[in-house]
Amino acid sequence: MNKVQLFFHHAFRFVWNAIFIISYPILASFGLLFIGLTFVFSKLSQLLTRIKPEGNKVVFKESDWETMPHTSELLEAKVYKQIMFGPAGFKLRRKDGVPSVLEDHVFGNKVRVMDEGFILEKWNTLDSKEMPDFDICLYDPDQDSLRPLTNIKCFDWHVSEKVENELSFKWFDGTQGGEVKVAL
Repeated sequence: MNKVQLFFHHAFRFVWNAIFIISYPILASFGLLFIGLTFVFSKLSQLLTRIKPEGNKVVFKESDWETMPHTSELLEAKVYKQIMFGPAGFKLRRKDGVPSVLEDHVFGNKVRVMDEGFILEKWNTLDSKEMPDFDICLYDPDQDSLRPLTNIKCFDWHVSEKVENELSFKWFDGTQGGEVKVAL
């Protein structure tokens, strides 16, 4: 390199290093600010989730027959099939020993306790390739009846609202979502 090229090389290297040294604290501060805002919104989301629960959520462990909470000691559940990297299917029965329509089906782990009965996801298949395919049903323990409300092909669903005799279910399958309204 000749002296002119060497001069420009050192000058540009000095300017580049100066820009980097001056802007680095600003970029690092922005990164910390972004992490802090993400943390604040995460905590706010957790707080809002606790304020409006979507009903009594029941989660089971893999074991023998366990009494379901929030059912007035009426129902028991037992893990029937665990899909690898997926949900578990459960057999349900009445704890009082009365034969029930529940014993003929396999249900998912989402159970919502309502005044009219229990909202259950009744699996239509146990083949993991055909999952998810289930009916959302209303189980009336007084009549021992299981009434299908709607069919959903997605594990991510919840009861969004209940207005008089109408339930709204929202679902999201990872790419698209929707809402289904059914009459009770």
